[in-house]
Amino acid sequence: MHAYRSHTCNDLREEDVGQIVRISGWVHRKRDHGNLLFVDLRDHYGLTQCVIEAGEPGFGIIDGSRAESVVTIDGKVVARTPETINNDLPTGQIEVRIQAVTVQSAAQELPMPVFGEQEYPEDIRLKHRYLDLRRERMHANIVLRSKIISSIRRRMIDQGFMEFQTPILTASSPEGARDFLVPSRIHPGKFYALPQAPQQFKQLLMVAGFDRYFQIAPCFRDEDARADRSPGEFYQLDMEMSFVTQDDVFEAIEPVMHGIFSEFSDRTITPAPFPRIPYRESMLKYGNDKPDLRNPLLITDVTEAFRGSNFGVFARAIENGSVVRAIPAPKSSDRPRSFFDKMNEWARSNGAPGLGYIIFADGGGKGPIANNLDADRIAQLKAATGLGDGDSLFFAAGTPAKAAELAGLARTKLGQDLGLIEENAFRFCWIVDFPMYEYDDKEKRIDFSHNPFSMPQGGMEALETMDPLDILAFQYDIVCNGIELSSGGIRNHSPDLMVKAFEIAGYTREDVENRFGGMLNAFRYGAPPHGGIAPGIDRIVMLLADVPNIREVILFPMTQQAEDLMMSAPAPATNKQLRELHIRVVQEEKKA
Repeated sequence: MHAYRSHTCNDLREEDVGQIVRISGWVHRKRDHGNLLFVDLRDHYGLTQCVIEAGEPGFGIIDGSRAESVVTIDGKVVARTPETINNDLPTGQIEVRIQAVTVQSAAQELPMPVFGEQEYPEDIRLKHRYLDLRRERMHANIVLRSKIISSIRRRMIDQGFMEFQTPILTASSPEGARDFLVPSRIHPGKFYALPQAPQQFKQLLMVAGFDRYFQIAPCFRDEDARADRSPGEFYQLDMEMSFVTQDDVFEAIEPVMHGIFSEFSDRTITPAPFPRIPYRESMLKYGNDKPDLRNPLLITDVTEAFRGSNFGVFARAIENGSVVRAIPAPKSSDRPRSFFDKMNEWARSNGAPGLGYIIFADGGGKGPIANNLDADRIAQLKAATGLGDGDSLFFAAGTPAKAAELAGLARTKLGQDLGLIEENAFRFCWIVDFPMYEYDDKEKRIDFSHNPFSMPQGGMEALETMDPLDILAFQYDIVCNGIELSSGGIRNHSPDLMVKAFEIAGYTREDVENRFGGMLNAFRYGAPPHGGIAPGIDRIVMLLADVPNIREVILFPMTQQAEDLMMSAPAPATNKQLRELHIRVVQEEKKA
């Protein structure tokens, strides 16, 4: 017999009754029933109930073993009596009568229990992550992650994509976040950067003639944590294709996304082709560029209904360049006054002056705003929003950006409060036609709004003749249930176009040559039209595991402050290491 096991803790069934077996695992739980001691033994695969009577060999060993000790048990498989069968357990029809026990590793007193699914503070869970990962829910999440990645690989390979690995030590790139820098020992004063994404390398693969590339790629960005973003590092399904249009990229990735979500979920999933929503339409109708399409509410621009009206707050704001957005609240007119007051309080808690409203009833409107509007304007609001008696309408006023932000948040809150969010569904869409540029109020200059390597719609003519803020790009995002899974684009493969595009964003030709000379030179030797996308693996798994925080699907995540409590990172470097890297640490000056 094998030194540690003849079966796993999930193998044994009724047909194995009578066999002498050996199983190994962790002591999951013990239950003392007087003369009988029951032990649930757990390994990666499952649980097996074992039992031993007082006085039998090994009883003292089992009785003295703490939870999470690792033991090997020899014993005979016996059938459980009918009243003790556990149909919730695959091995629930049998148990193992213990004949011999060997302790492989005794556990000390645990800082947190593994049995049960109690919530524990983040610092305890992350410092002892190896214990946290033994818990059933966490273990299942990580197994799910592995299966999803394996399925993604199969689906990409089946479509003719080849997997390649791109460098980890590379040069800095303007991806929009801070780089992690790595000092060079043999080039004093110079630094590598960990890749924010394999962007330039995957484009160079297309120039090198590899038609379809993919990689489960590690990416590194020195940015703050969020519920759907891990600090420091993340993984993405990085892919690129040659001789393709935007439609070709969509047709390649949609079957992968639909297939993955169908394979690992029983929810309703948006059929391909996924809806395509232009960026400006998304900002108007949903208040953001990552709409949750499970929410049926649509925002409407009602600025004209208030222009020159007797409702002076909105009328004056409109004269100063503000807009008014309307968020519907269907079948809410019978809600108590507190419902509307709480929405107003909620808006103030989000930094807005308030959230006005109208209640439609008896052919007209009720409320402070309605009292300052004539019948024609109220009829105009009804017509614009498709609402009628029994419905209500909330309003967000401000600059287009501020009004969109508040309206988008209010749309989400109303959808939740009114119970309108579609359950058990994954709703996908593409956001397309992103602006190529945006105005940076802080820096007082025009900058790229998305990926700087994307192809502008209209090519060189657009760059030379159009207002930069009106130029659209072949850039797109794929969104699921209000979560952005990925950004992508058709790439700018023309050196002249690229130089011109960067000049508009304030870069000189010399800047572009210095920073992206490798890619520009490659393009000068014949570059195919190409494009790609990079859906986030962590976010995909988070959605399929149905967890609210991305750390629940990452093996060894860091804290919100980007610290690894288990490995004590980041940590100071020794003086020897610093000398080798030609680095001196400058202590932060203490404030007086």
